[in-house]
Amino acid sequence: MLLLDYQNVLIQSLLTERFSGAAPTSIDQIVSDFDGVTFHVSTPESKSKILISISVKCFRELVQYGAQGVLEREYGPYIVSPEPGYDFSIQIDLENLPADPEGREDLVKRISLLKRNVMAAPFEKAFDEFAQLQEEASRFTSESAPQGLEEGGEVMAVHYREEEAIFIKASHDRVTVIFSTVFRDETDRILGKVFLQEFVDARRRAIQNAPQVLFRNDPPLELQGVPGIKDSKNGEIGYITFVLFPRHLTAQRHGDNISHIQTFRDYFHYHIKASKAYIHSRMRKRTADFLQVLNRARPENEERERKTASGRTFRVQG
Repeated sequence: MLLLDYQNVLIQSLLTERFSGAAPTSIDQIVSDFDGVTFHVSTPESKSKILISISVKCFRELVQYGAQGVLEREYGPYIVSPEPGYDFSIQIDLENLPADPEGREDLVKRISLLKRNVMAAPFEKAFDEFAQLQEEASRFTSESAPQGLEEGGEVMAVHYREEEAIFIKASHDRVTVIFSTVFRDETDRILGKVFLQEFVDARRRAIQNAPQVLFRNDPPLELQGVPGIKDSKNGEIGYITFVLFPRHLTAQRHGDNISHIQTFRDYFHYHIKASKAYIHSRMRKRTADFLQVLNRARPENEERERKTASGRTFRVQG
């Protein structure tokens, strides 16, 4: 099955071309990404200064969870005032790029991961909370642990799409990530259940170290009391839960975990649509095969009626 890229490929290819020494030219491109994210790549001041801006529906929520700190860490010297209509902007001077090729390549990669880095803030906060709660829990036995420690941290809600959200909660022994997703079509619901069952079965069969995956139509217990949670109507809303255990939360795995889990919703719905397209193509192919069989089954000596120039008709053997 296809794995989606974490970076924006269009921005990556555009900047790679510009950073490779190509002659500066004017740029004014709007680039769309998953989840309604929009980029604007332009050269408003001069051809040698590229402005990259991003618009994210849930940017204010992400700032509450530390997005500004993550962006300053990744793009500090390149940050400028946000372009009107966008949430965050950076500017790259082609005349002041890193001298070594590795440095330029790293800069291209970081810029193309702008959406990923914006969305990473609540995950990084949850991982830090987990480490803190785990350290506090090590001082107590399971019977003497305070109630607040047992309940874990707050549920961070990121409403990144219309009617859909990501909920992240840290505890002393795990980090729980819950996706709410809307199935508009009955076929999507059926295929979605098949795919999610494969996640469960794969962990059961061969990948015991994988995160636990759960699926249900009613809100999980972790979301009790969270405002804005809707009850599922006819299975239209599904809640997909990933449980990350301490073995998944080591410092070396933080970056990969964030990248993988962020793209889950896009990966999930992409393959639902790809499966429907594949099924339809097979149906059309089977129909064409049946028509071919029917055409071959017609008698070879079929009588046909023809007309002469004067209008008289007569029958001939085919």
